[in-house]
Amino acid sequence: MKAPFSFTLPNELAASLPPERRGIARDHVRLMVINRDNYEVEHSKFNHLGAFLRPNDLLVFNSSRTLPAAIDGYEVTHGQLVQVRLAQHLPDDNWLALLLCQPGENFACPLQSGMQIKFSPELSAVVLERDNNIPRLWKLRFSVGGTQLIDKIYKLGQPIRYEYVSAPWDLDYYQTVYATEPGSAEMPSAGRAFTWELMFSLKRQLIQTAYITLHTGLSSYMDDELDAKHPASEEEYLISESTANKINQTRAVGGRIIAVGTTVVRALESVVDLSSKVHAGHGYTRLHVTSEHKLKAVDGLLTGLHEPEASHLDLLTGFLPKQVIRSAYEQAVKERYLWHEFGDLNLII
Repeated sequence: MKAPFSFTLPNELAASLPPERRGIARDHVRLMVINRDNYEVEHSKFNHLGAFLRPNDLLVFNSSRTLPAAIDGYEVTHGQLVQVRLAQHLPDDNWLALLLCQPGENFACPLQSGMQIKFSPELSAVVLERDNNIPRLWKLRFSVGGTQLIDKIYKLGQPIRYEYVSAPWDLDYYQTVYATEPGSAEMPSAGRAFTWELMFSLKRQLIQTAYITLHTGLSSYMDDELDAKHPASEEEYLISESTANKINQTRAVGGRIIAVGTTVVRALESVVDLSSKVHAGHGYTRLHVTSEHKLKAVDGLLTGLHEPEASHLDLLTGFLPKQVIRSAYEQAVKERYLWHEFGDLNLII
């Protein structure tokens, strides 16, 4: 699957530190705004978000809470160290996970069905089978399930961290302030810059808010060839009756629906009908939005800046022609915007 356009991203534009560790508040990161009507680009700060919104606009947030989804254990037979990166909770209470063998005396670590991984005296898992859709993922059955397992994950795990992040950071750095439902392998980072102060300020402007839940999977399978193909993972979502009603009522009075994150776009576009009515629902989506997809549920998008070849660039072409996005991204590089989960943001409206 080829990205809609390419661009060069200098390594130094990867945000290696959370904004708070760079000496600025969460909501003082930069904001690039692209107008869907005239394609004009404006450069601002995130705490000025309200200047680009109107009364009765509805911001739809993803309330999924980030798990410390990297859990270190060892393969029982040979004692080989293994890091398990949780990717997806399945309907049968098993999980899909990426298994990464750590260097040790026996570094062969052949991954196979039947392997047992021990994490602590109270927690272990059996490796069942490879995933048919994404072969780098394996299905795991843990020795406990439900909320008991979630509690142990929070006790034993750590946030998934990629090489551009300079040091391990506490889980709080990987949470949005409004997150409530544990389940995301990686932070739904488009909403990270929101503070309660900013949210109350937007409320005074009569900007409305609503929440859905979509638990994010992994952004990388640690395999360049597989990552380049961008296989769509199946992610669990929940849209409540009250959120569906609020979206439909906003539409009825001429308000705009603005998704805070690509996860919200995928969830809402999975439950909207041909008349643009959003329905409540709980399920799994593998929806891949491209320029061929006619958006029916959302009018605008707040999102991070996506790296070259990322599948999210396809989703942006559902909002704007690819040449408009490419031009804006070239500006962002020139203006030294920062990329990734601790970086700057882009509003398309």
